[in-house]
Amino acid sequence: MASIYKQISLTASPDSVWDVVRDIGAVHTRFAPGFVVDVAMGEGLRTVTFGNGMVADEVIVDVGEDARRLAYSVRSERLSHHNASFQVLADGDGSRLVWIADVLPHAAAETVRAMMEAGIQAAKAKLNELS
Repeated sequence: MASIYKQISLTASPDSVWDVVRDIGAVHTRFAPGFVVDVAMGEGLRTVTFGNGMVADEVIVDVGEDARRLAYSVRSERLSHHNASFQVLADGDGSRLVWIADVLPHAAAETVRAMMEAGIQAAKAKLNELS
């Protein structure tokens, strides 16, 4: 299994960043616009359309208020396993956003890693507007 880890430091407060991350239906407007261009919500599921045209069904596993952690899993014919989480942590005067994904098959890691890098950069640009 491939584990992919991304993190960014942000100038915005943890509460401000968490307010955006926990808004699971607004990824395309509040969290990573451009990287994500549309979100359609279903029961326990969001269908995310990315700027590159890829579409993913994401099962929302948990929105943990106390830990400021969002856990989700992608359902896909291309992936035999995918689970991921975002966690917002206090970091000095700002915050840190940690994104971890575990994927199988291992060969899919390169594509997922590239998508996560683009996503974390889009999120950083948007979330730093909060401060």
